Amino acid sequence: MAQQDLGAAQVQPCGDADRVDTIAEPWQDNISSYAQGQIRIALLDYVEPAGGAFKLLVLSPPRDELGFRQCRIVQLGDGIGFYDMDFGRHHASYDPARGLTVTLPARHYPVSGDHDDDAGWFQLSVTIDQQTGQITTQGFK
Repeated sequence: MAQQDLGAAQVQPCGDADRVDTIAEPWQDNISSYAQGQIRIALLDYVEPAGGAFKLLVLSPPRDELGFRQCRIVQLGDGIGFYDMDFGRHHASYDPARGLTVTLPARHYPVSGDHDDDAGWFQLSVTIDQQTGQITTQGFK
C-alpha cells in the first residue's frame, strides 16, 4: 500500500456493496448491542484490501418511515478500512448529554512499513447520539 495521509476515521452511510457476509466470524464474538437492542455494532472483514479490510458497522436510531435504523460504516478515507481492529477489547459508556461511546483498539496500515506488533495501534472512539442520529469518531491521529 502506498504511503498516504489516511486522515481521520469517517462515518459513511451503508451502501449496496455492504454485505452481511462481511461480518467477521464468529458472529457471536464480533457483534454487540446496546440500548435494549436499539444500537448494534459489528466488526466487518472485507478481506481486501489486506492493508485496510476491517470496518465497523453501526445500526442506530433514528428509524426511517419503514422502521429501519440508520446504517453507518466507520472507516478511513477513500473507503479503506483499518488494518486491524480488536473487537474483543471494545468497551462502551453512556453519557446522557452525548450518547453511547464505544471504544476499541484499531490499527491503521503501518505507513512506515514497520509491521511490528505494536505499530499503528490507537484507541478509536465512536459516539452515537440516539436523539439526533449523529455519529462522531475520535482517536485517530
